Amino acid sequence: MLVISPEQVHQTLSFESVIDELQKGFAKPAGTPPRNVYSLTESSADAFAVLPAWNDEYIGVKAFTYFPNNASNGYESLYSKIILFERAHGVPLALVDGTSVTLWRTASVSALASKYLSRTNAKHLVFFGTGNLAPYMIKAHLAVRDLNQVTVIARNTNKAAQLIDELRPLYPNVKFAIGTSNQSTIADADIVSCATGSHTPLFEGSWLKEGAHVDLIGNHHADCSECDITTITRGSVFVDSKVNVLKEAGELIIPMEEGLFTKSDVIAQLSEMHDMTWQRQNEEITVFKSVGMALSDLITASLVYRLNS
Repeated sequence: MLVISPEQVHQTLSFESVIDELQKGFAKPAGTPPRNVYSLTESSADAFAVLPAWNDEYIGVKAFTYFPNNASNGYESLYSKIILFERAHGVPLALVDGTSVTLWRTASVSALASKYLSRTNAKHLVFFGTGNLAPYMIKAHLAVRDLNQVTVIARNTNKAAQLIDELRPLYPNVKFAIGTSNQSTIADADIVSCATGSHTPLFEGSWLKEGAHVDLIGNHHADCSECDITTITRGSVFVDSKVNVLKEAGELIIPMEEGLFTKSDVIAQLSEMHDMTWQRQNEEITVFKSVGMALSDLITASLVYRLNS
């Protein structure tokens, strides 16, 4: 059985290959039971989670631990591994680093959704966040749209500057800038992507221009939201997983509780987008909400395995 390190994951993958693999993988039949998250104690946020999935070729289980107080003890707060088996006989194939795979698959899922949902002539990306996912998210969006402008909005402008310094040499034809969340900035955006830990909306939905695409990946709590209700009611809403999003994401749960949105208002989840009858209208606002799902881990980890075996 192969043991695949974070370094091997990063050296092996490209956004073009992951996005293409996800597009093909989500179009095929797959088993995606609900993920299970367990609180380890009543007095802390320590948690353990198991995310299973399978398709015609592979079986995979991602397991991760989350100990938010670990940093004070010199440990990582998150540890994650993916165990991969072959489907025909259940033979173990690989133990793949899950943290690095999650970075690649999360960004690539957003980019795949943008490929389906954003306008093909999109030029300006406004990105909220400077966390570990930020460079992956921006690179993934650049892989599917011919963007010429990226505006980074963050509470910490020093981190935003560091992020831009990292990306600018890789994309000499793209104008990078630090921005603020105001009407003029958001109204100029073709794509607004949010990957933050914010508990409250990052912008006003009334600021969005017609034809904009909104990508929301940062929030996993039912009582929090990276966008306001106006964004949801103005937009055509899509998700990565209906089951997971409608259970975890305040972006949809909050307007549902207020009677302004229903489950049936979700047009499609990612596995349905390859053959959906919906067609984008030029002035239509699209919204994609993602909380993550095991199938994207399985598809990405199996790609890593094939490229390293």
